[in-house]
Amino acid sequence: MAALGFTQVIKRYGIGPTAVQVIHGIDAQIDDGEFIVLVGPSGCGKSTLLRMVAGLEDITGGDITIGARSVNGVEPAQRDIAMVFQNYALYPHMSVFDNMAYGLRIRRLPEAEVRTRVQAAAQTLELSALLQRRPSQLSGGQRQRVAMGRAIVRQPQVFLFDEPLSNLDAKLRAQTRLEIQKLHRNLGITSLFVTHDQVEAMTLAQRMVVMNGGRVEQFATPDEVYRRPASLFVASFMGAPPMNLLRQVPGVQPGTVLGIRPEHLVIDPDGWATVVDSTELLGAERLLHLCLGAEALTLRMSADNPAPEMGATLHVRPLADMMHTFDATTGLRRS
Repeated sequence: MAALGFTQVIKRYGIGPTAVQVIHGIDAQIDDGEFIVLVGPSGCGKSTLLRMVAGLEDITGGDITIGARSVNGVEPAQRDIAMVFQNYALYPHMSVFDNMAYGLRIRRLPEAEVRTRVQAAAQTLELSALLQRRPSQLSGGQRQRVAMGRAIVRQPQVFLFDEPLSNLDAKLRAQTRLEIQKLHRNLGITSLFVTHDQVEAMTLAQRMVVMNGGRVEQFATPDEVYRRPASLFVASFMGAPPMNLLRQVPGVQPGTVLGIRPEHLVIDPDGWATVVDSTELLGAERLLHLCLGAEALTLRMSADNPAPEMGATLHVRPLADMMHTFDATTGLRRS
């Protein structure tokens, strides 16, 4: 296991005036054994950053370290990392056992050690009964576990996960998230996990790097990111439904954006007069979509409460100690 460090990491494609910079001076220090999630929209640079750690993309500037060693220019095979991809990348003509053993055999480990490592990983991932099957005989979730097992047997210093759950259906994704959490608790290997799915980020991360446009918007625990977003981007990206961001409501100073989570709006006869635009029933919860003049609001409430009629007037107010303010020009948090 090893710590992972980024110091002013830059990635640029091309040279001269036509060069396009996609990573802008990333600084982050990841502790030995931490599970870190890189999260952000498509094109924000999270996969590029992961690929630079893996050695699949060259670094234009800055430094990446694994343990005490700079890996700039080090070949991928010499970085002591293991990567789990989105598409599983299993050999279709090989059994589960041989898929998991392949990398170890390439490194010419003794066959007895190969067998011991594969069997131990298979037991951890509940694959022992499937070792003689081929990938075509497995479900999507089982294939992803085989891909993780192939990484585990390497016993690397760092695990890299590149959106490994995006090909799974919702139920399998939830199950596999739990398996990855349990795996990390058991192995304690430093892990970097890329996703655009905020639910995956919130449930898996010990700390998360929220990225936007090749920059780090916030690097903090999931709880801190949700409760104290550092910018308008983080406030709007993290949360389902996202935070209400209001510019033209009573009491909001010019140049300030008021942020309120949907669960921190309550019905109050003395509150703002809004018009009910639509409602959504989400099992135990109900979302009310409201109009406050030109502003749109979402209120989260228990489904036990009756749904108001469309077009009805509903008075709501924010909980005073749950409001956030952001600078309208810089987008940065004020309070």
